[in-house]
Amino acid sequence: MFLEIATFDITSAEIALNSFADRIEFCADINSGGITPDLEELRYLKEKYSKPIHVMIRPVGGGFMYSDGEFMRMQRDIIEFSKAKADGFVFGILDENQEIDYEKNRLLVDLANGKPCVFHRAIDRTKNIFESAEKLIELGFIEILTSGGENSAMEGKENLKKLIENCGDDIKILIGGGVRSNNISELKNVTGGKYFHSSAVLPYESFANAEEIKKLKVNL
Repeated sequence: MFLEIATFDITSAEIALNSFADRIEFCADINSGGITPDLEELRYLKEKYSKPIHVMIRPVGGGFMYSDGEFMRMQRDIIEFSKAKADGFVFGILDENQEIDYEKNRLLVDLANGKPCVFHRAIDRTKNIFESAEKLIELGFIEILTSGGENSAMEGKENLKKLIENCGDDIKILIGGGVRSNNISELKNVTGGKYFHSSAVLPYESFANAEEIKKLKVNL
């Protein structure tokens, strides 16, 4: 069973990298749902820790459509973060119809030059997550971070089960969206999932909680 911790600041990143987590997703600005983090902070983390770090490539919060300038920045960021030894990338671009933008995502996957690419919860905005998943397999993504097309993984657990049954042999389904130590066992049992994603930030707290990460792992 695999646990990724989403971290939105350097403090949470260090807590998670010192924890039972298998990998971290490193980004910034929790209030926007995560944007591209600081390059120098990634360099610092890679010098100090050996645990894998996937970097969010998302220039602005909000939706998942980007201007030409923002898309150029995404391309530059993948190149620069690759040089800084990012272990993988997390991104997702939708078109004006809220569907997978095939060409733009393909270009970013190509720029990653073999480093793992995870399509994030932008898939949950698309009309049919099952058809979208097939496109992502074609594009060469290795994982999909999803709540099953719903606001939370608990709400989407039946869709997640179906998604894993349909394409779990071809792409990893990383279950995220409100995943906590008090529901991760149920999510695992219902969906048959093996890969889970949580911020491990408890109510009224600002940073990842080491004890919560431990409980998440134990309950897997």
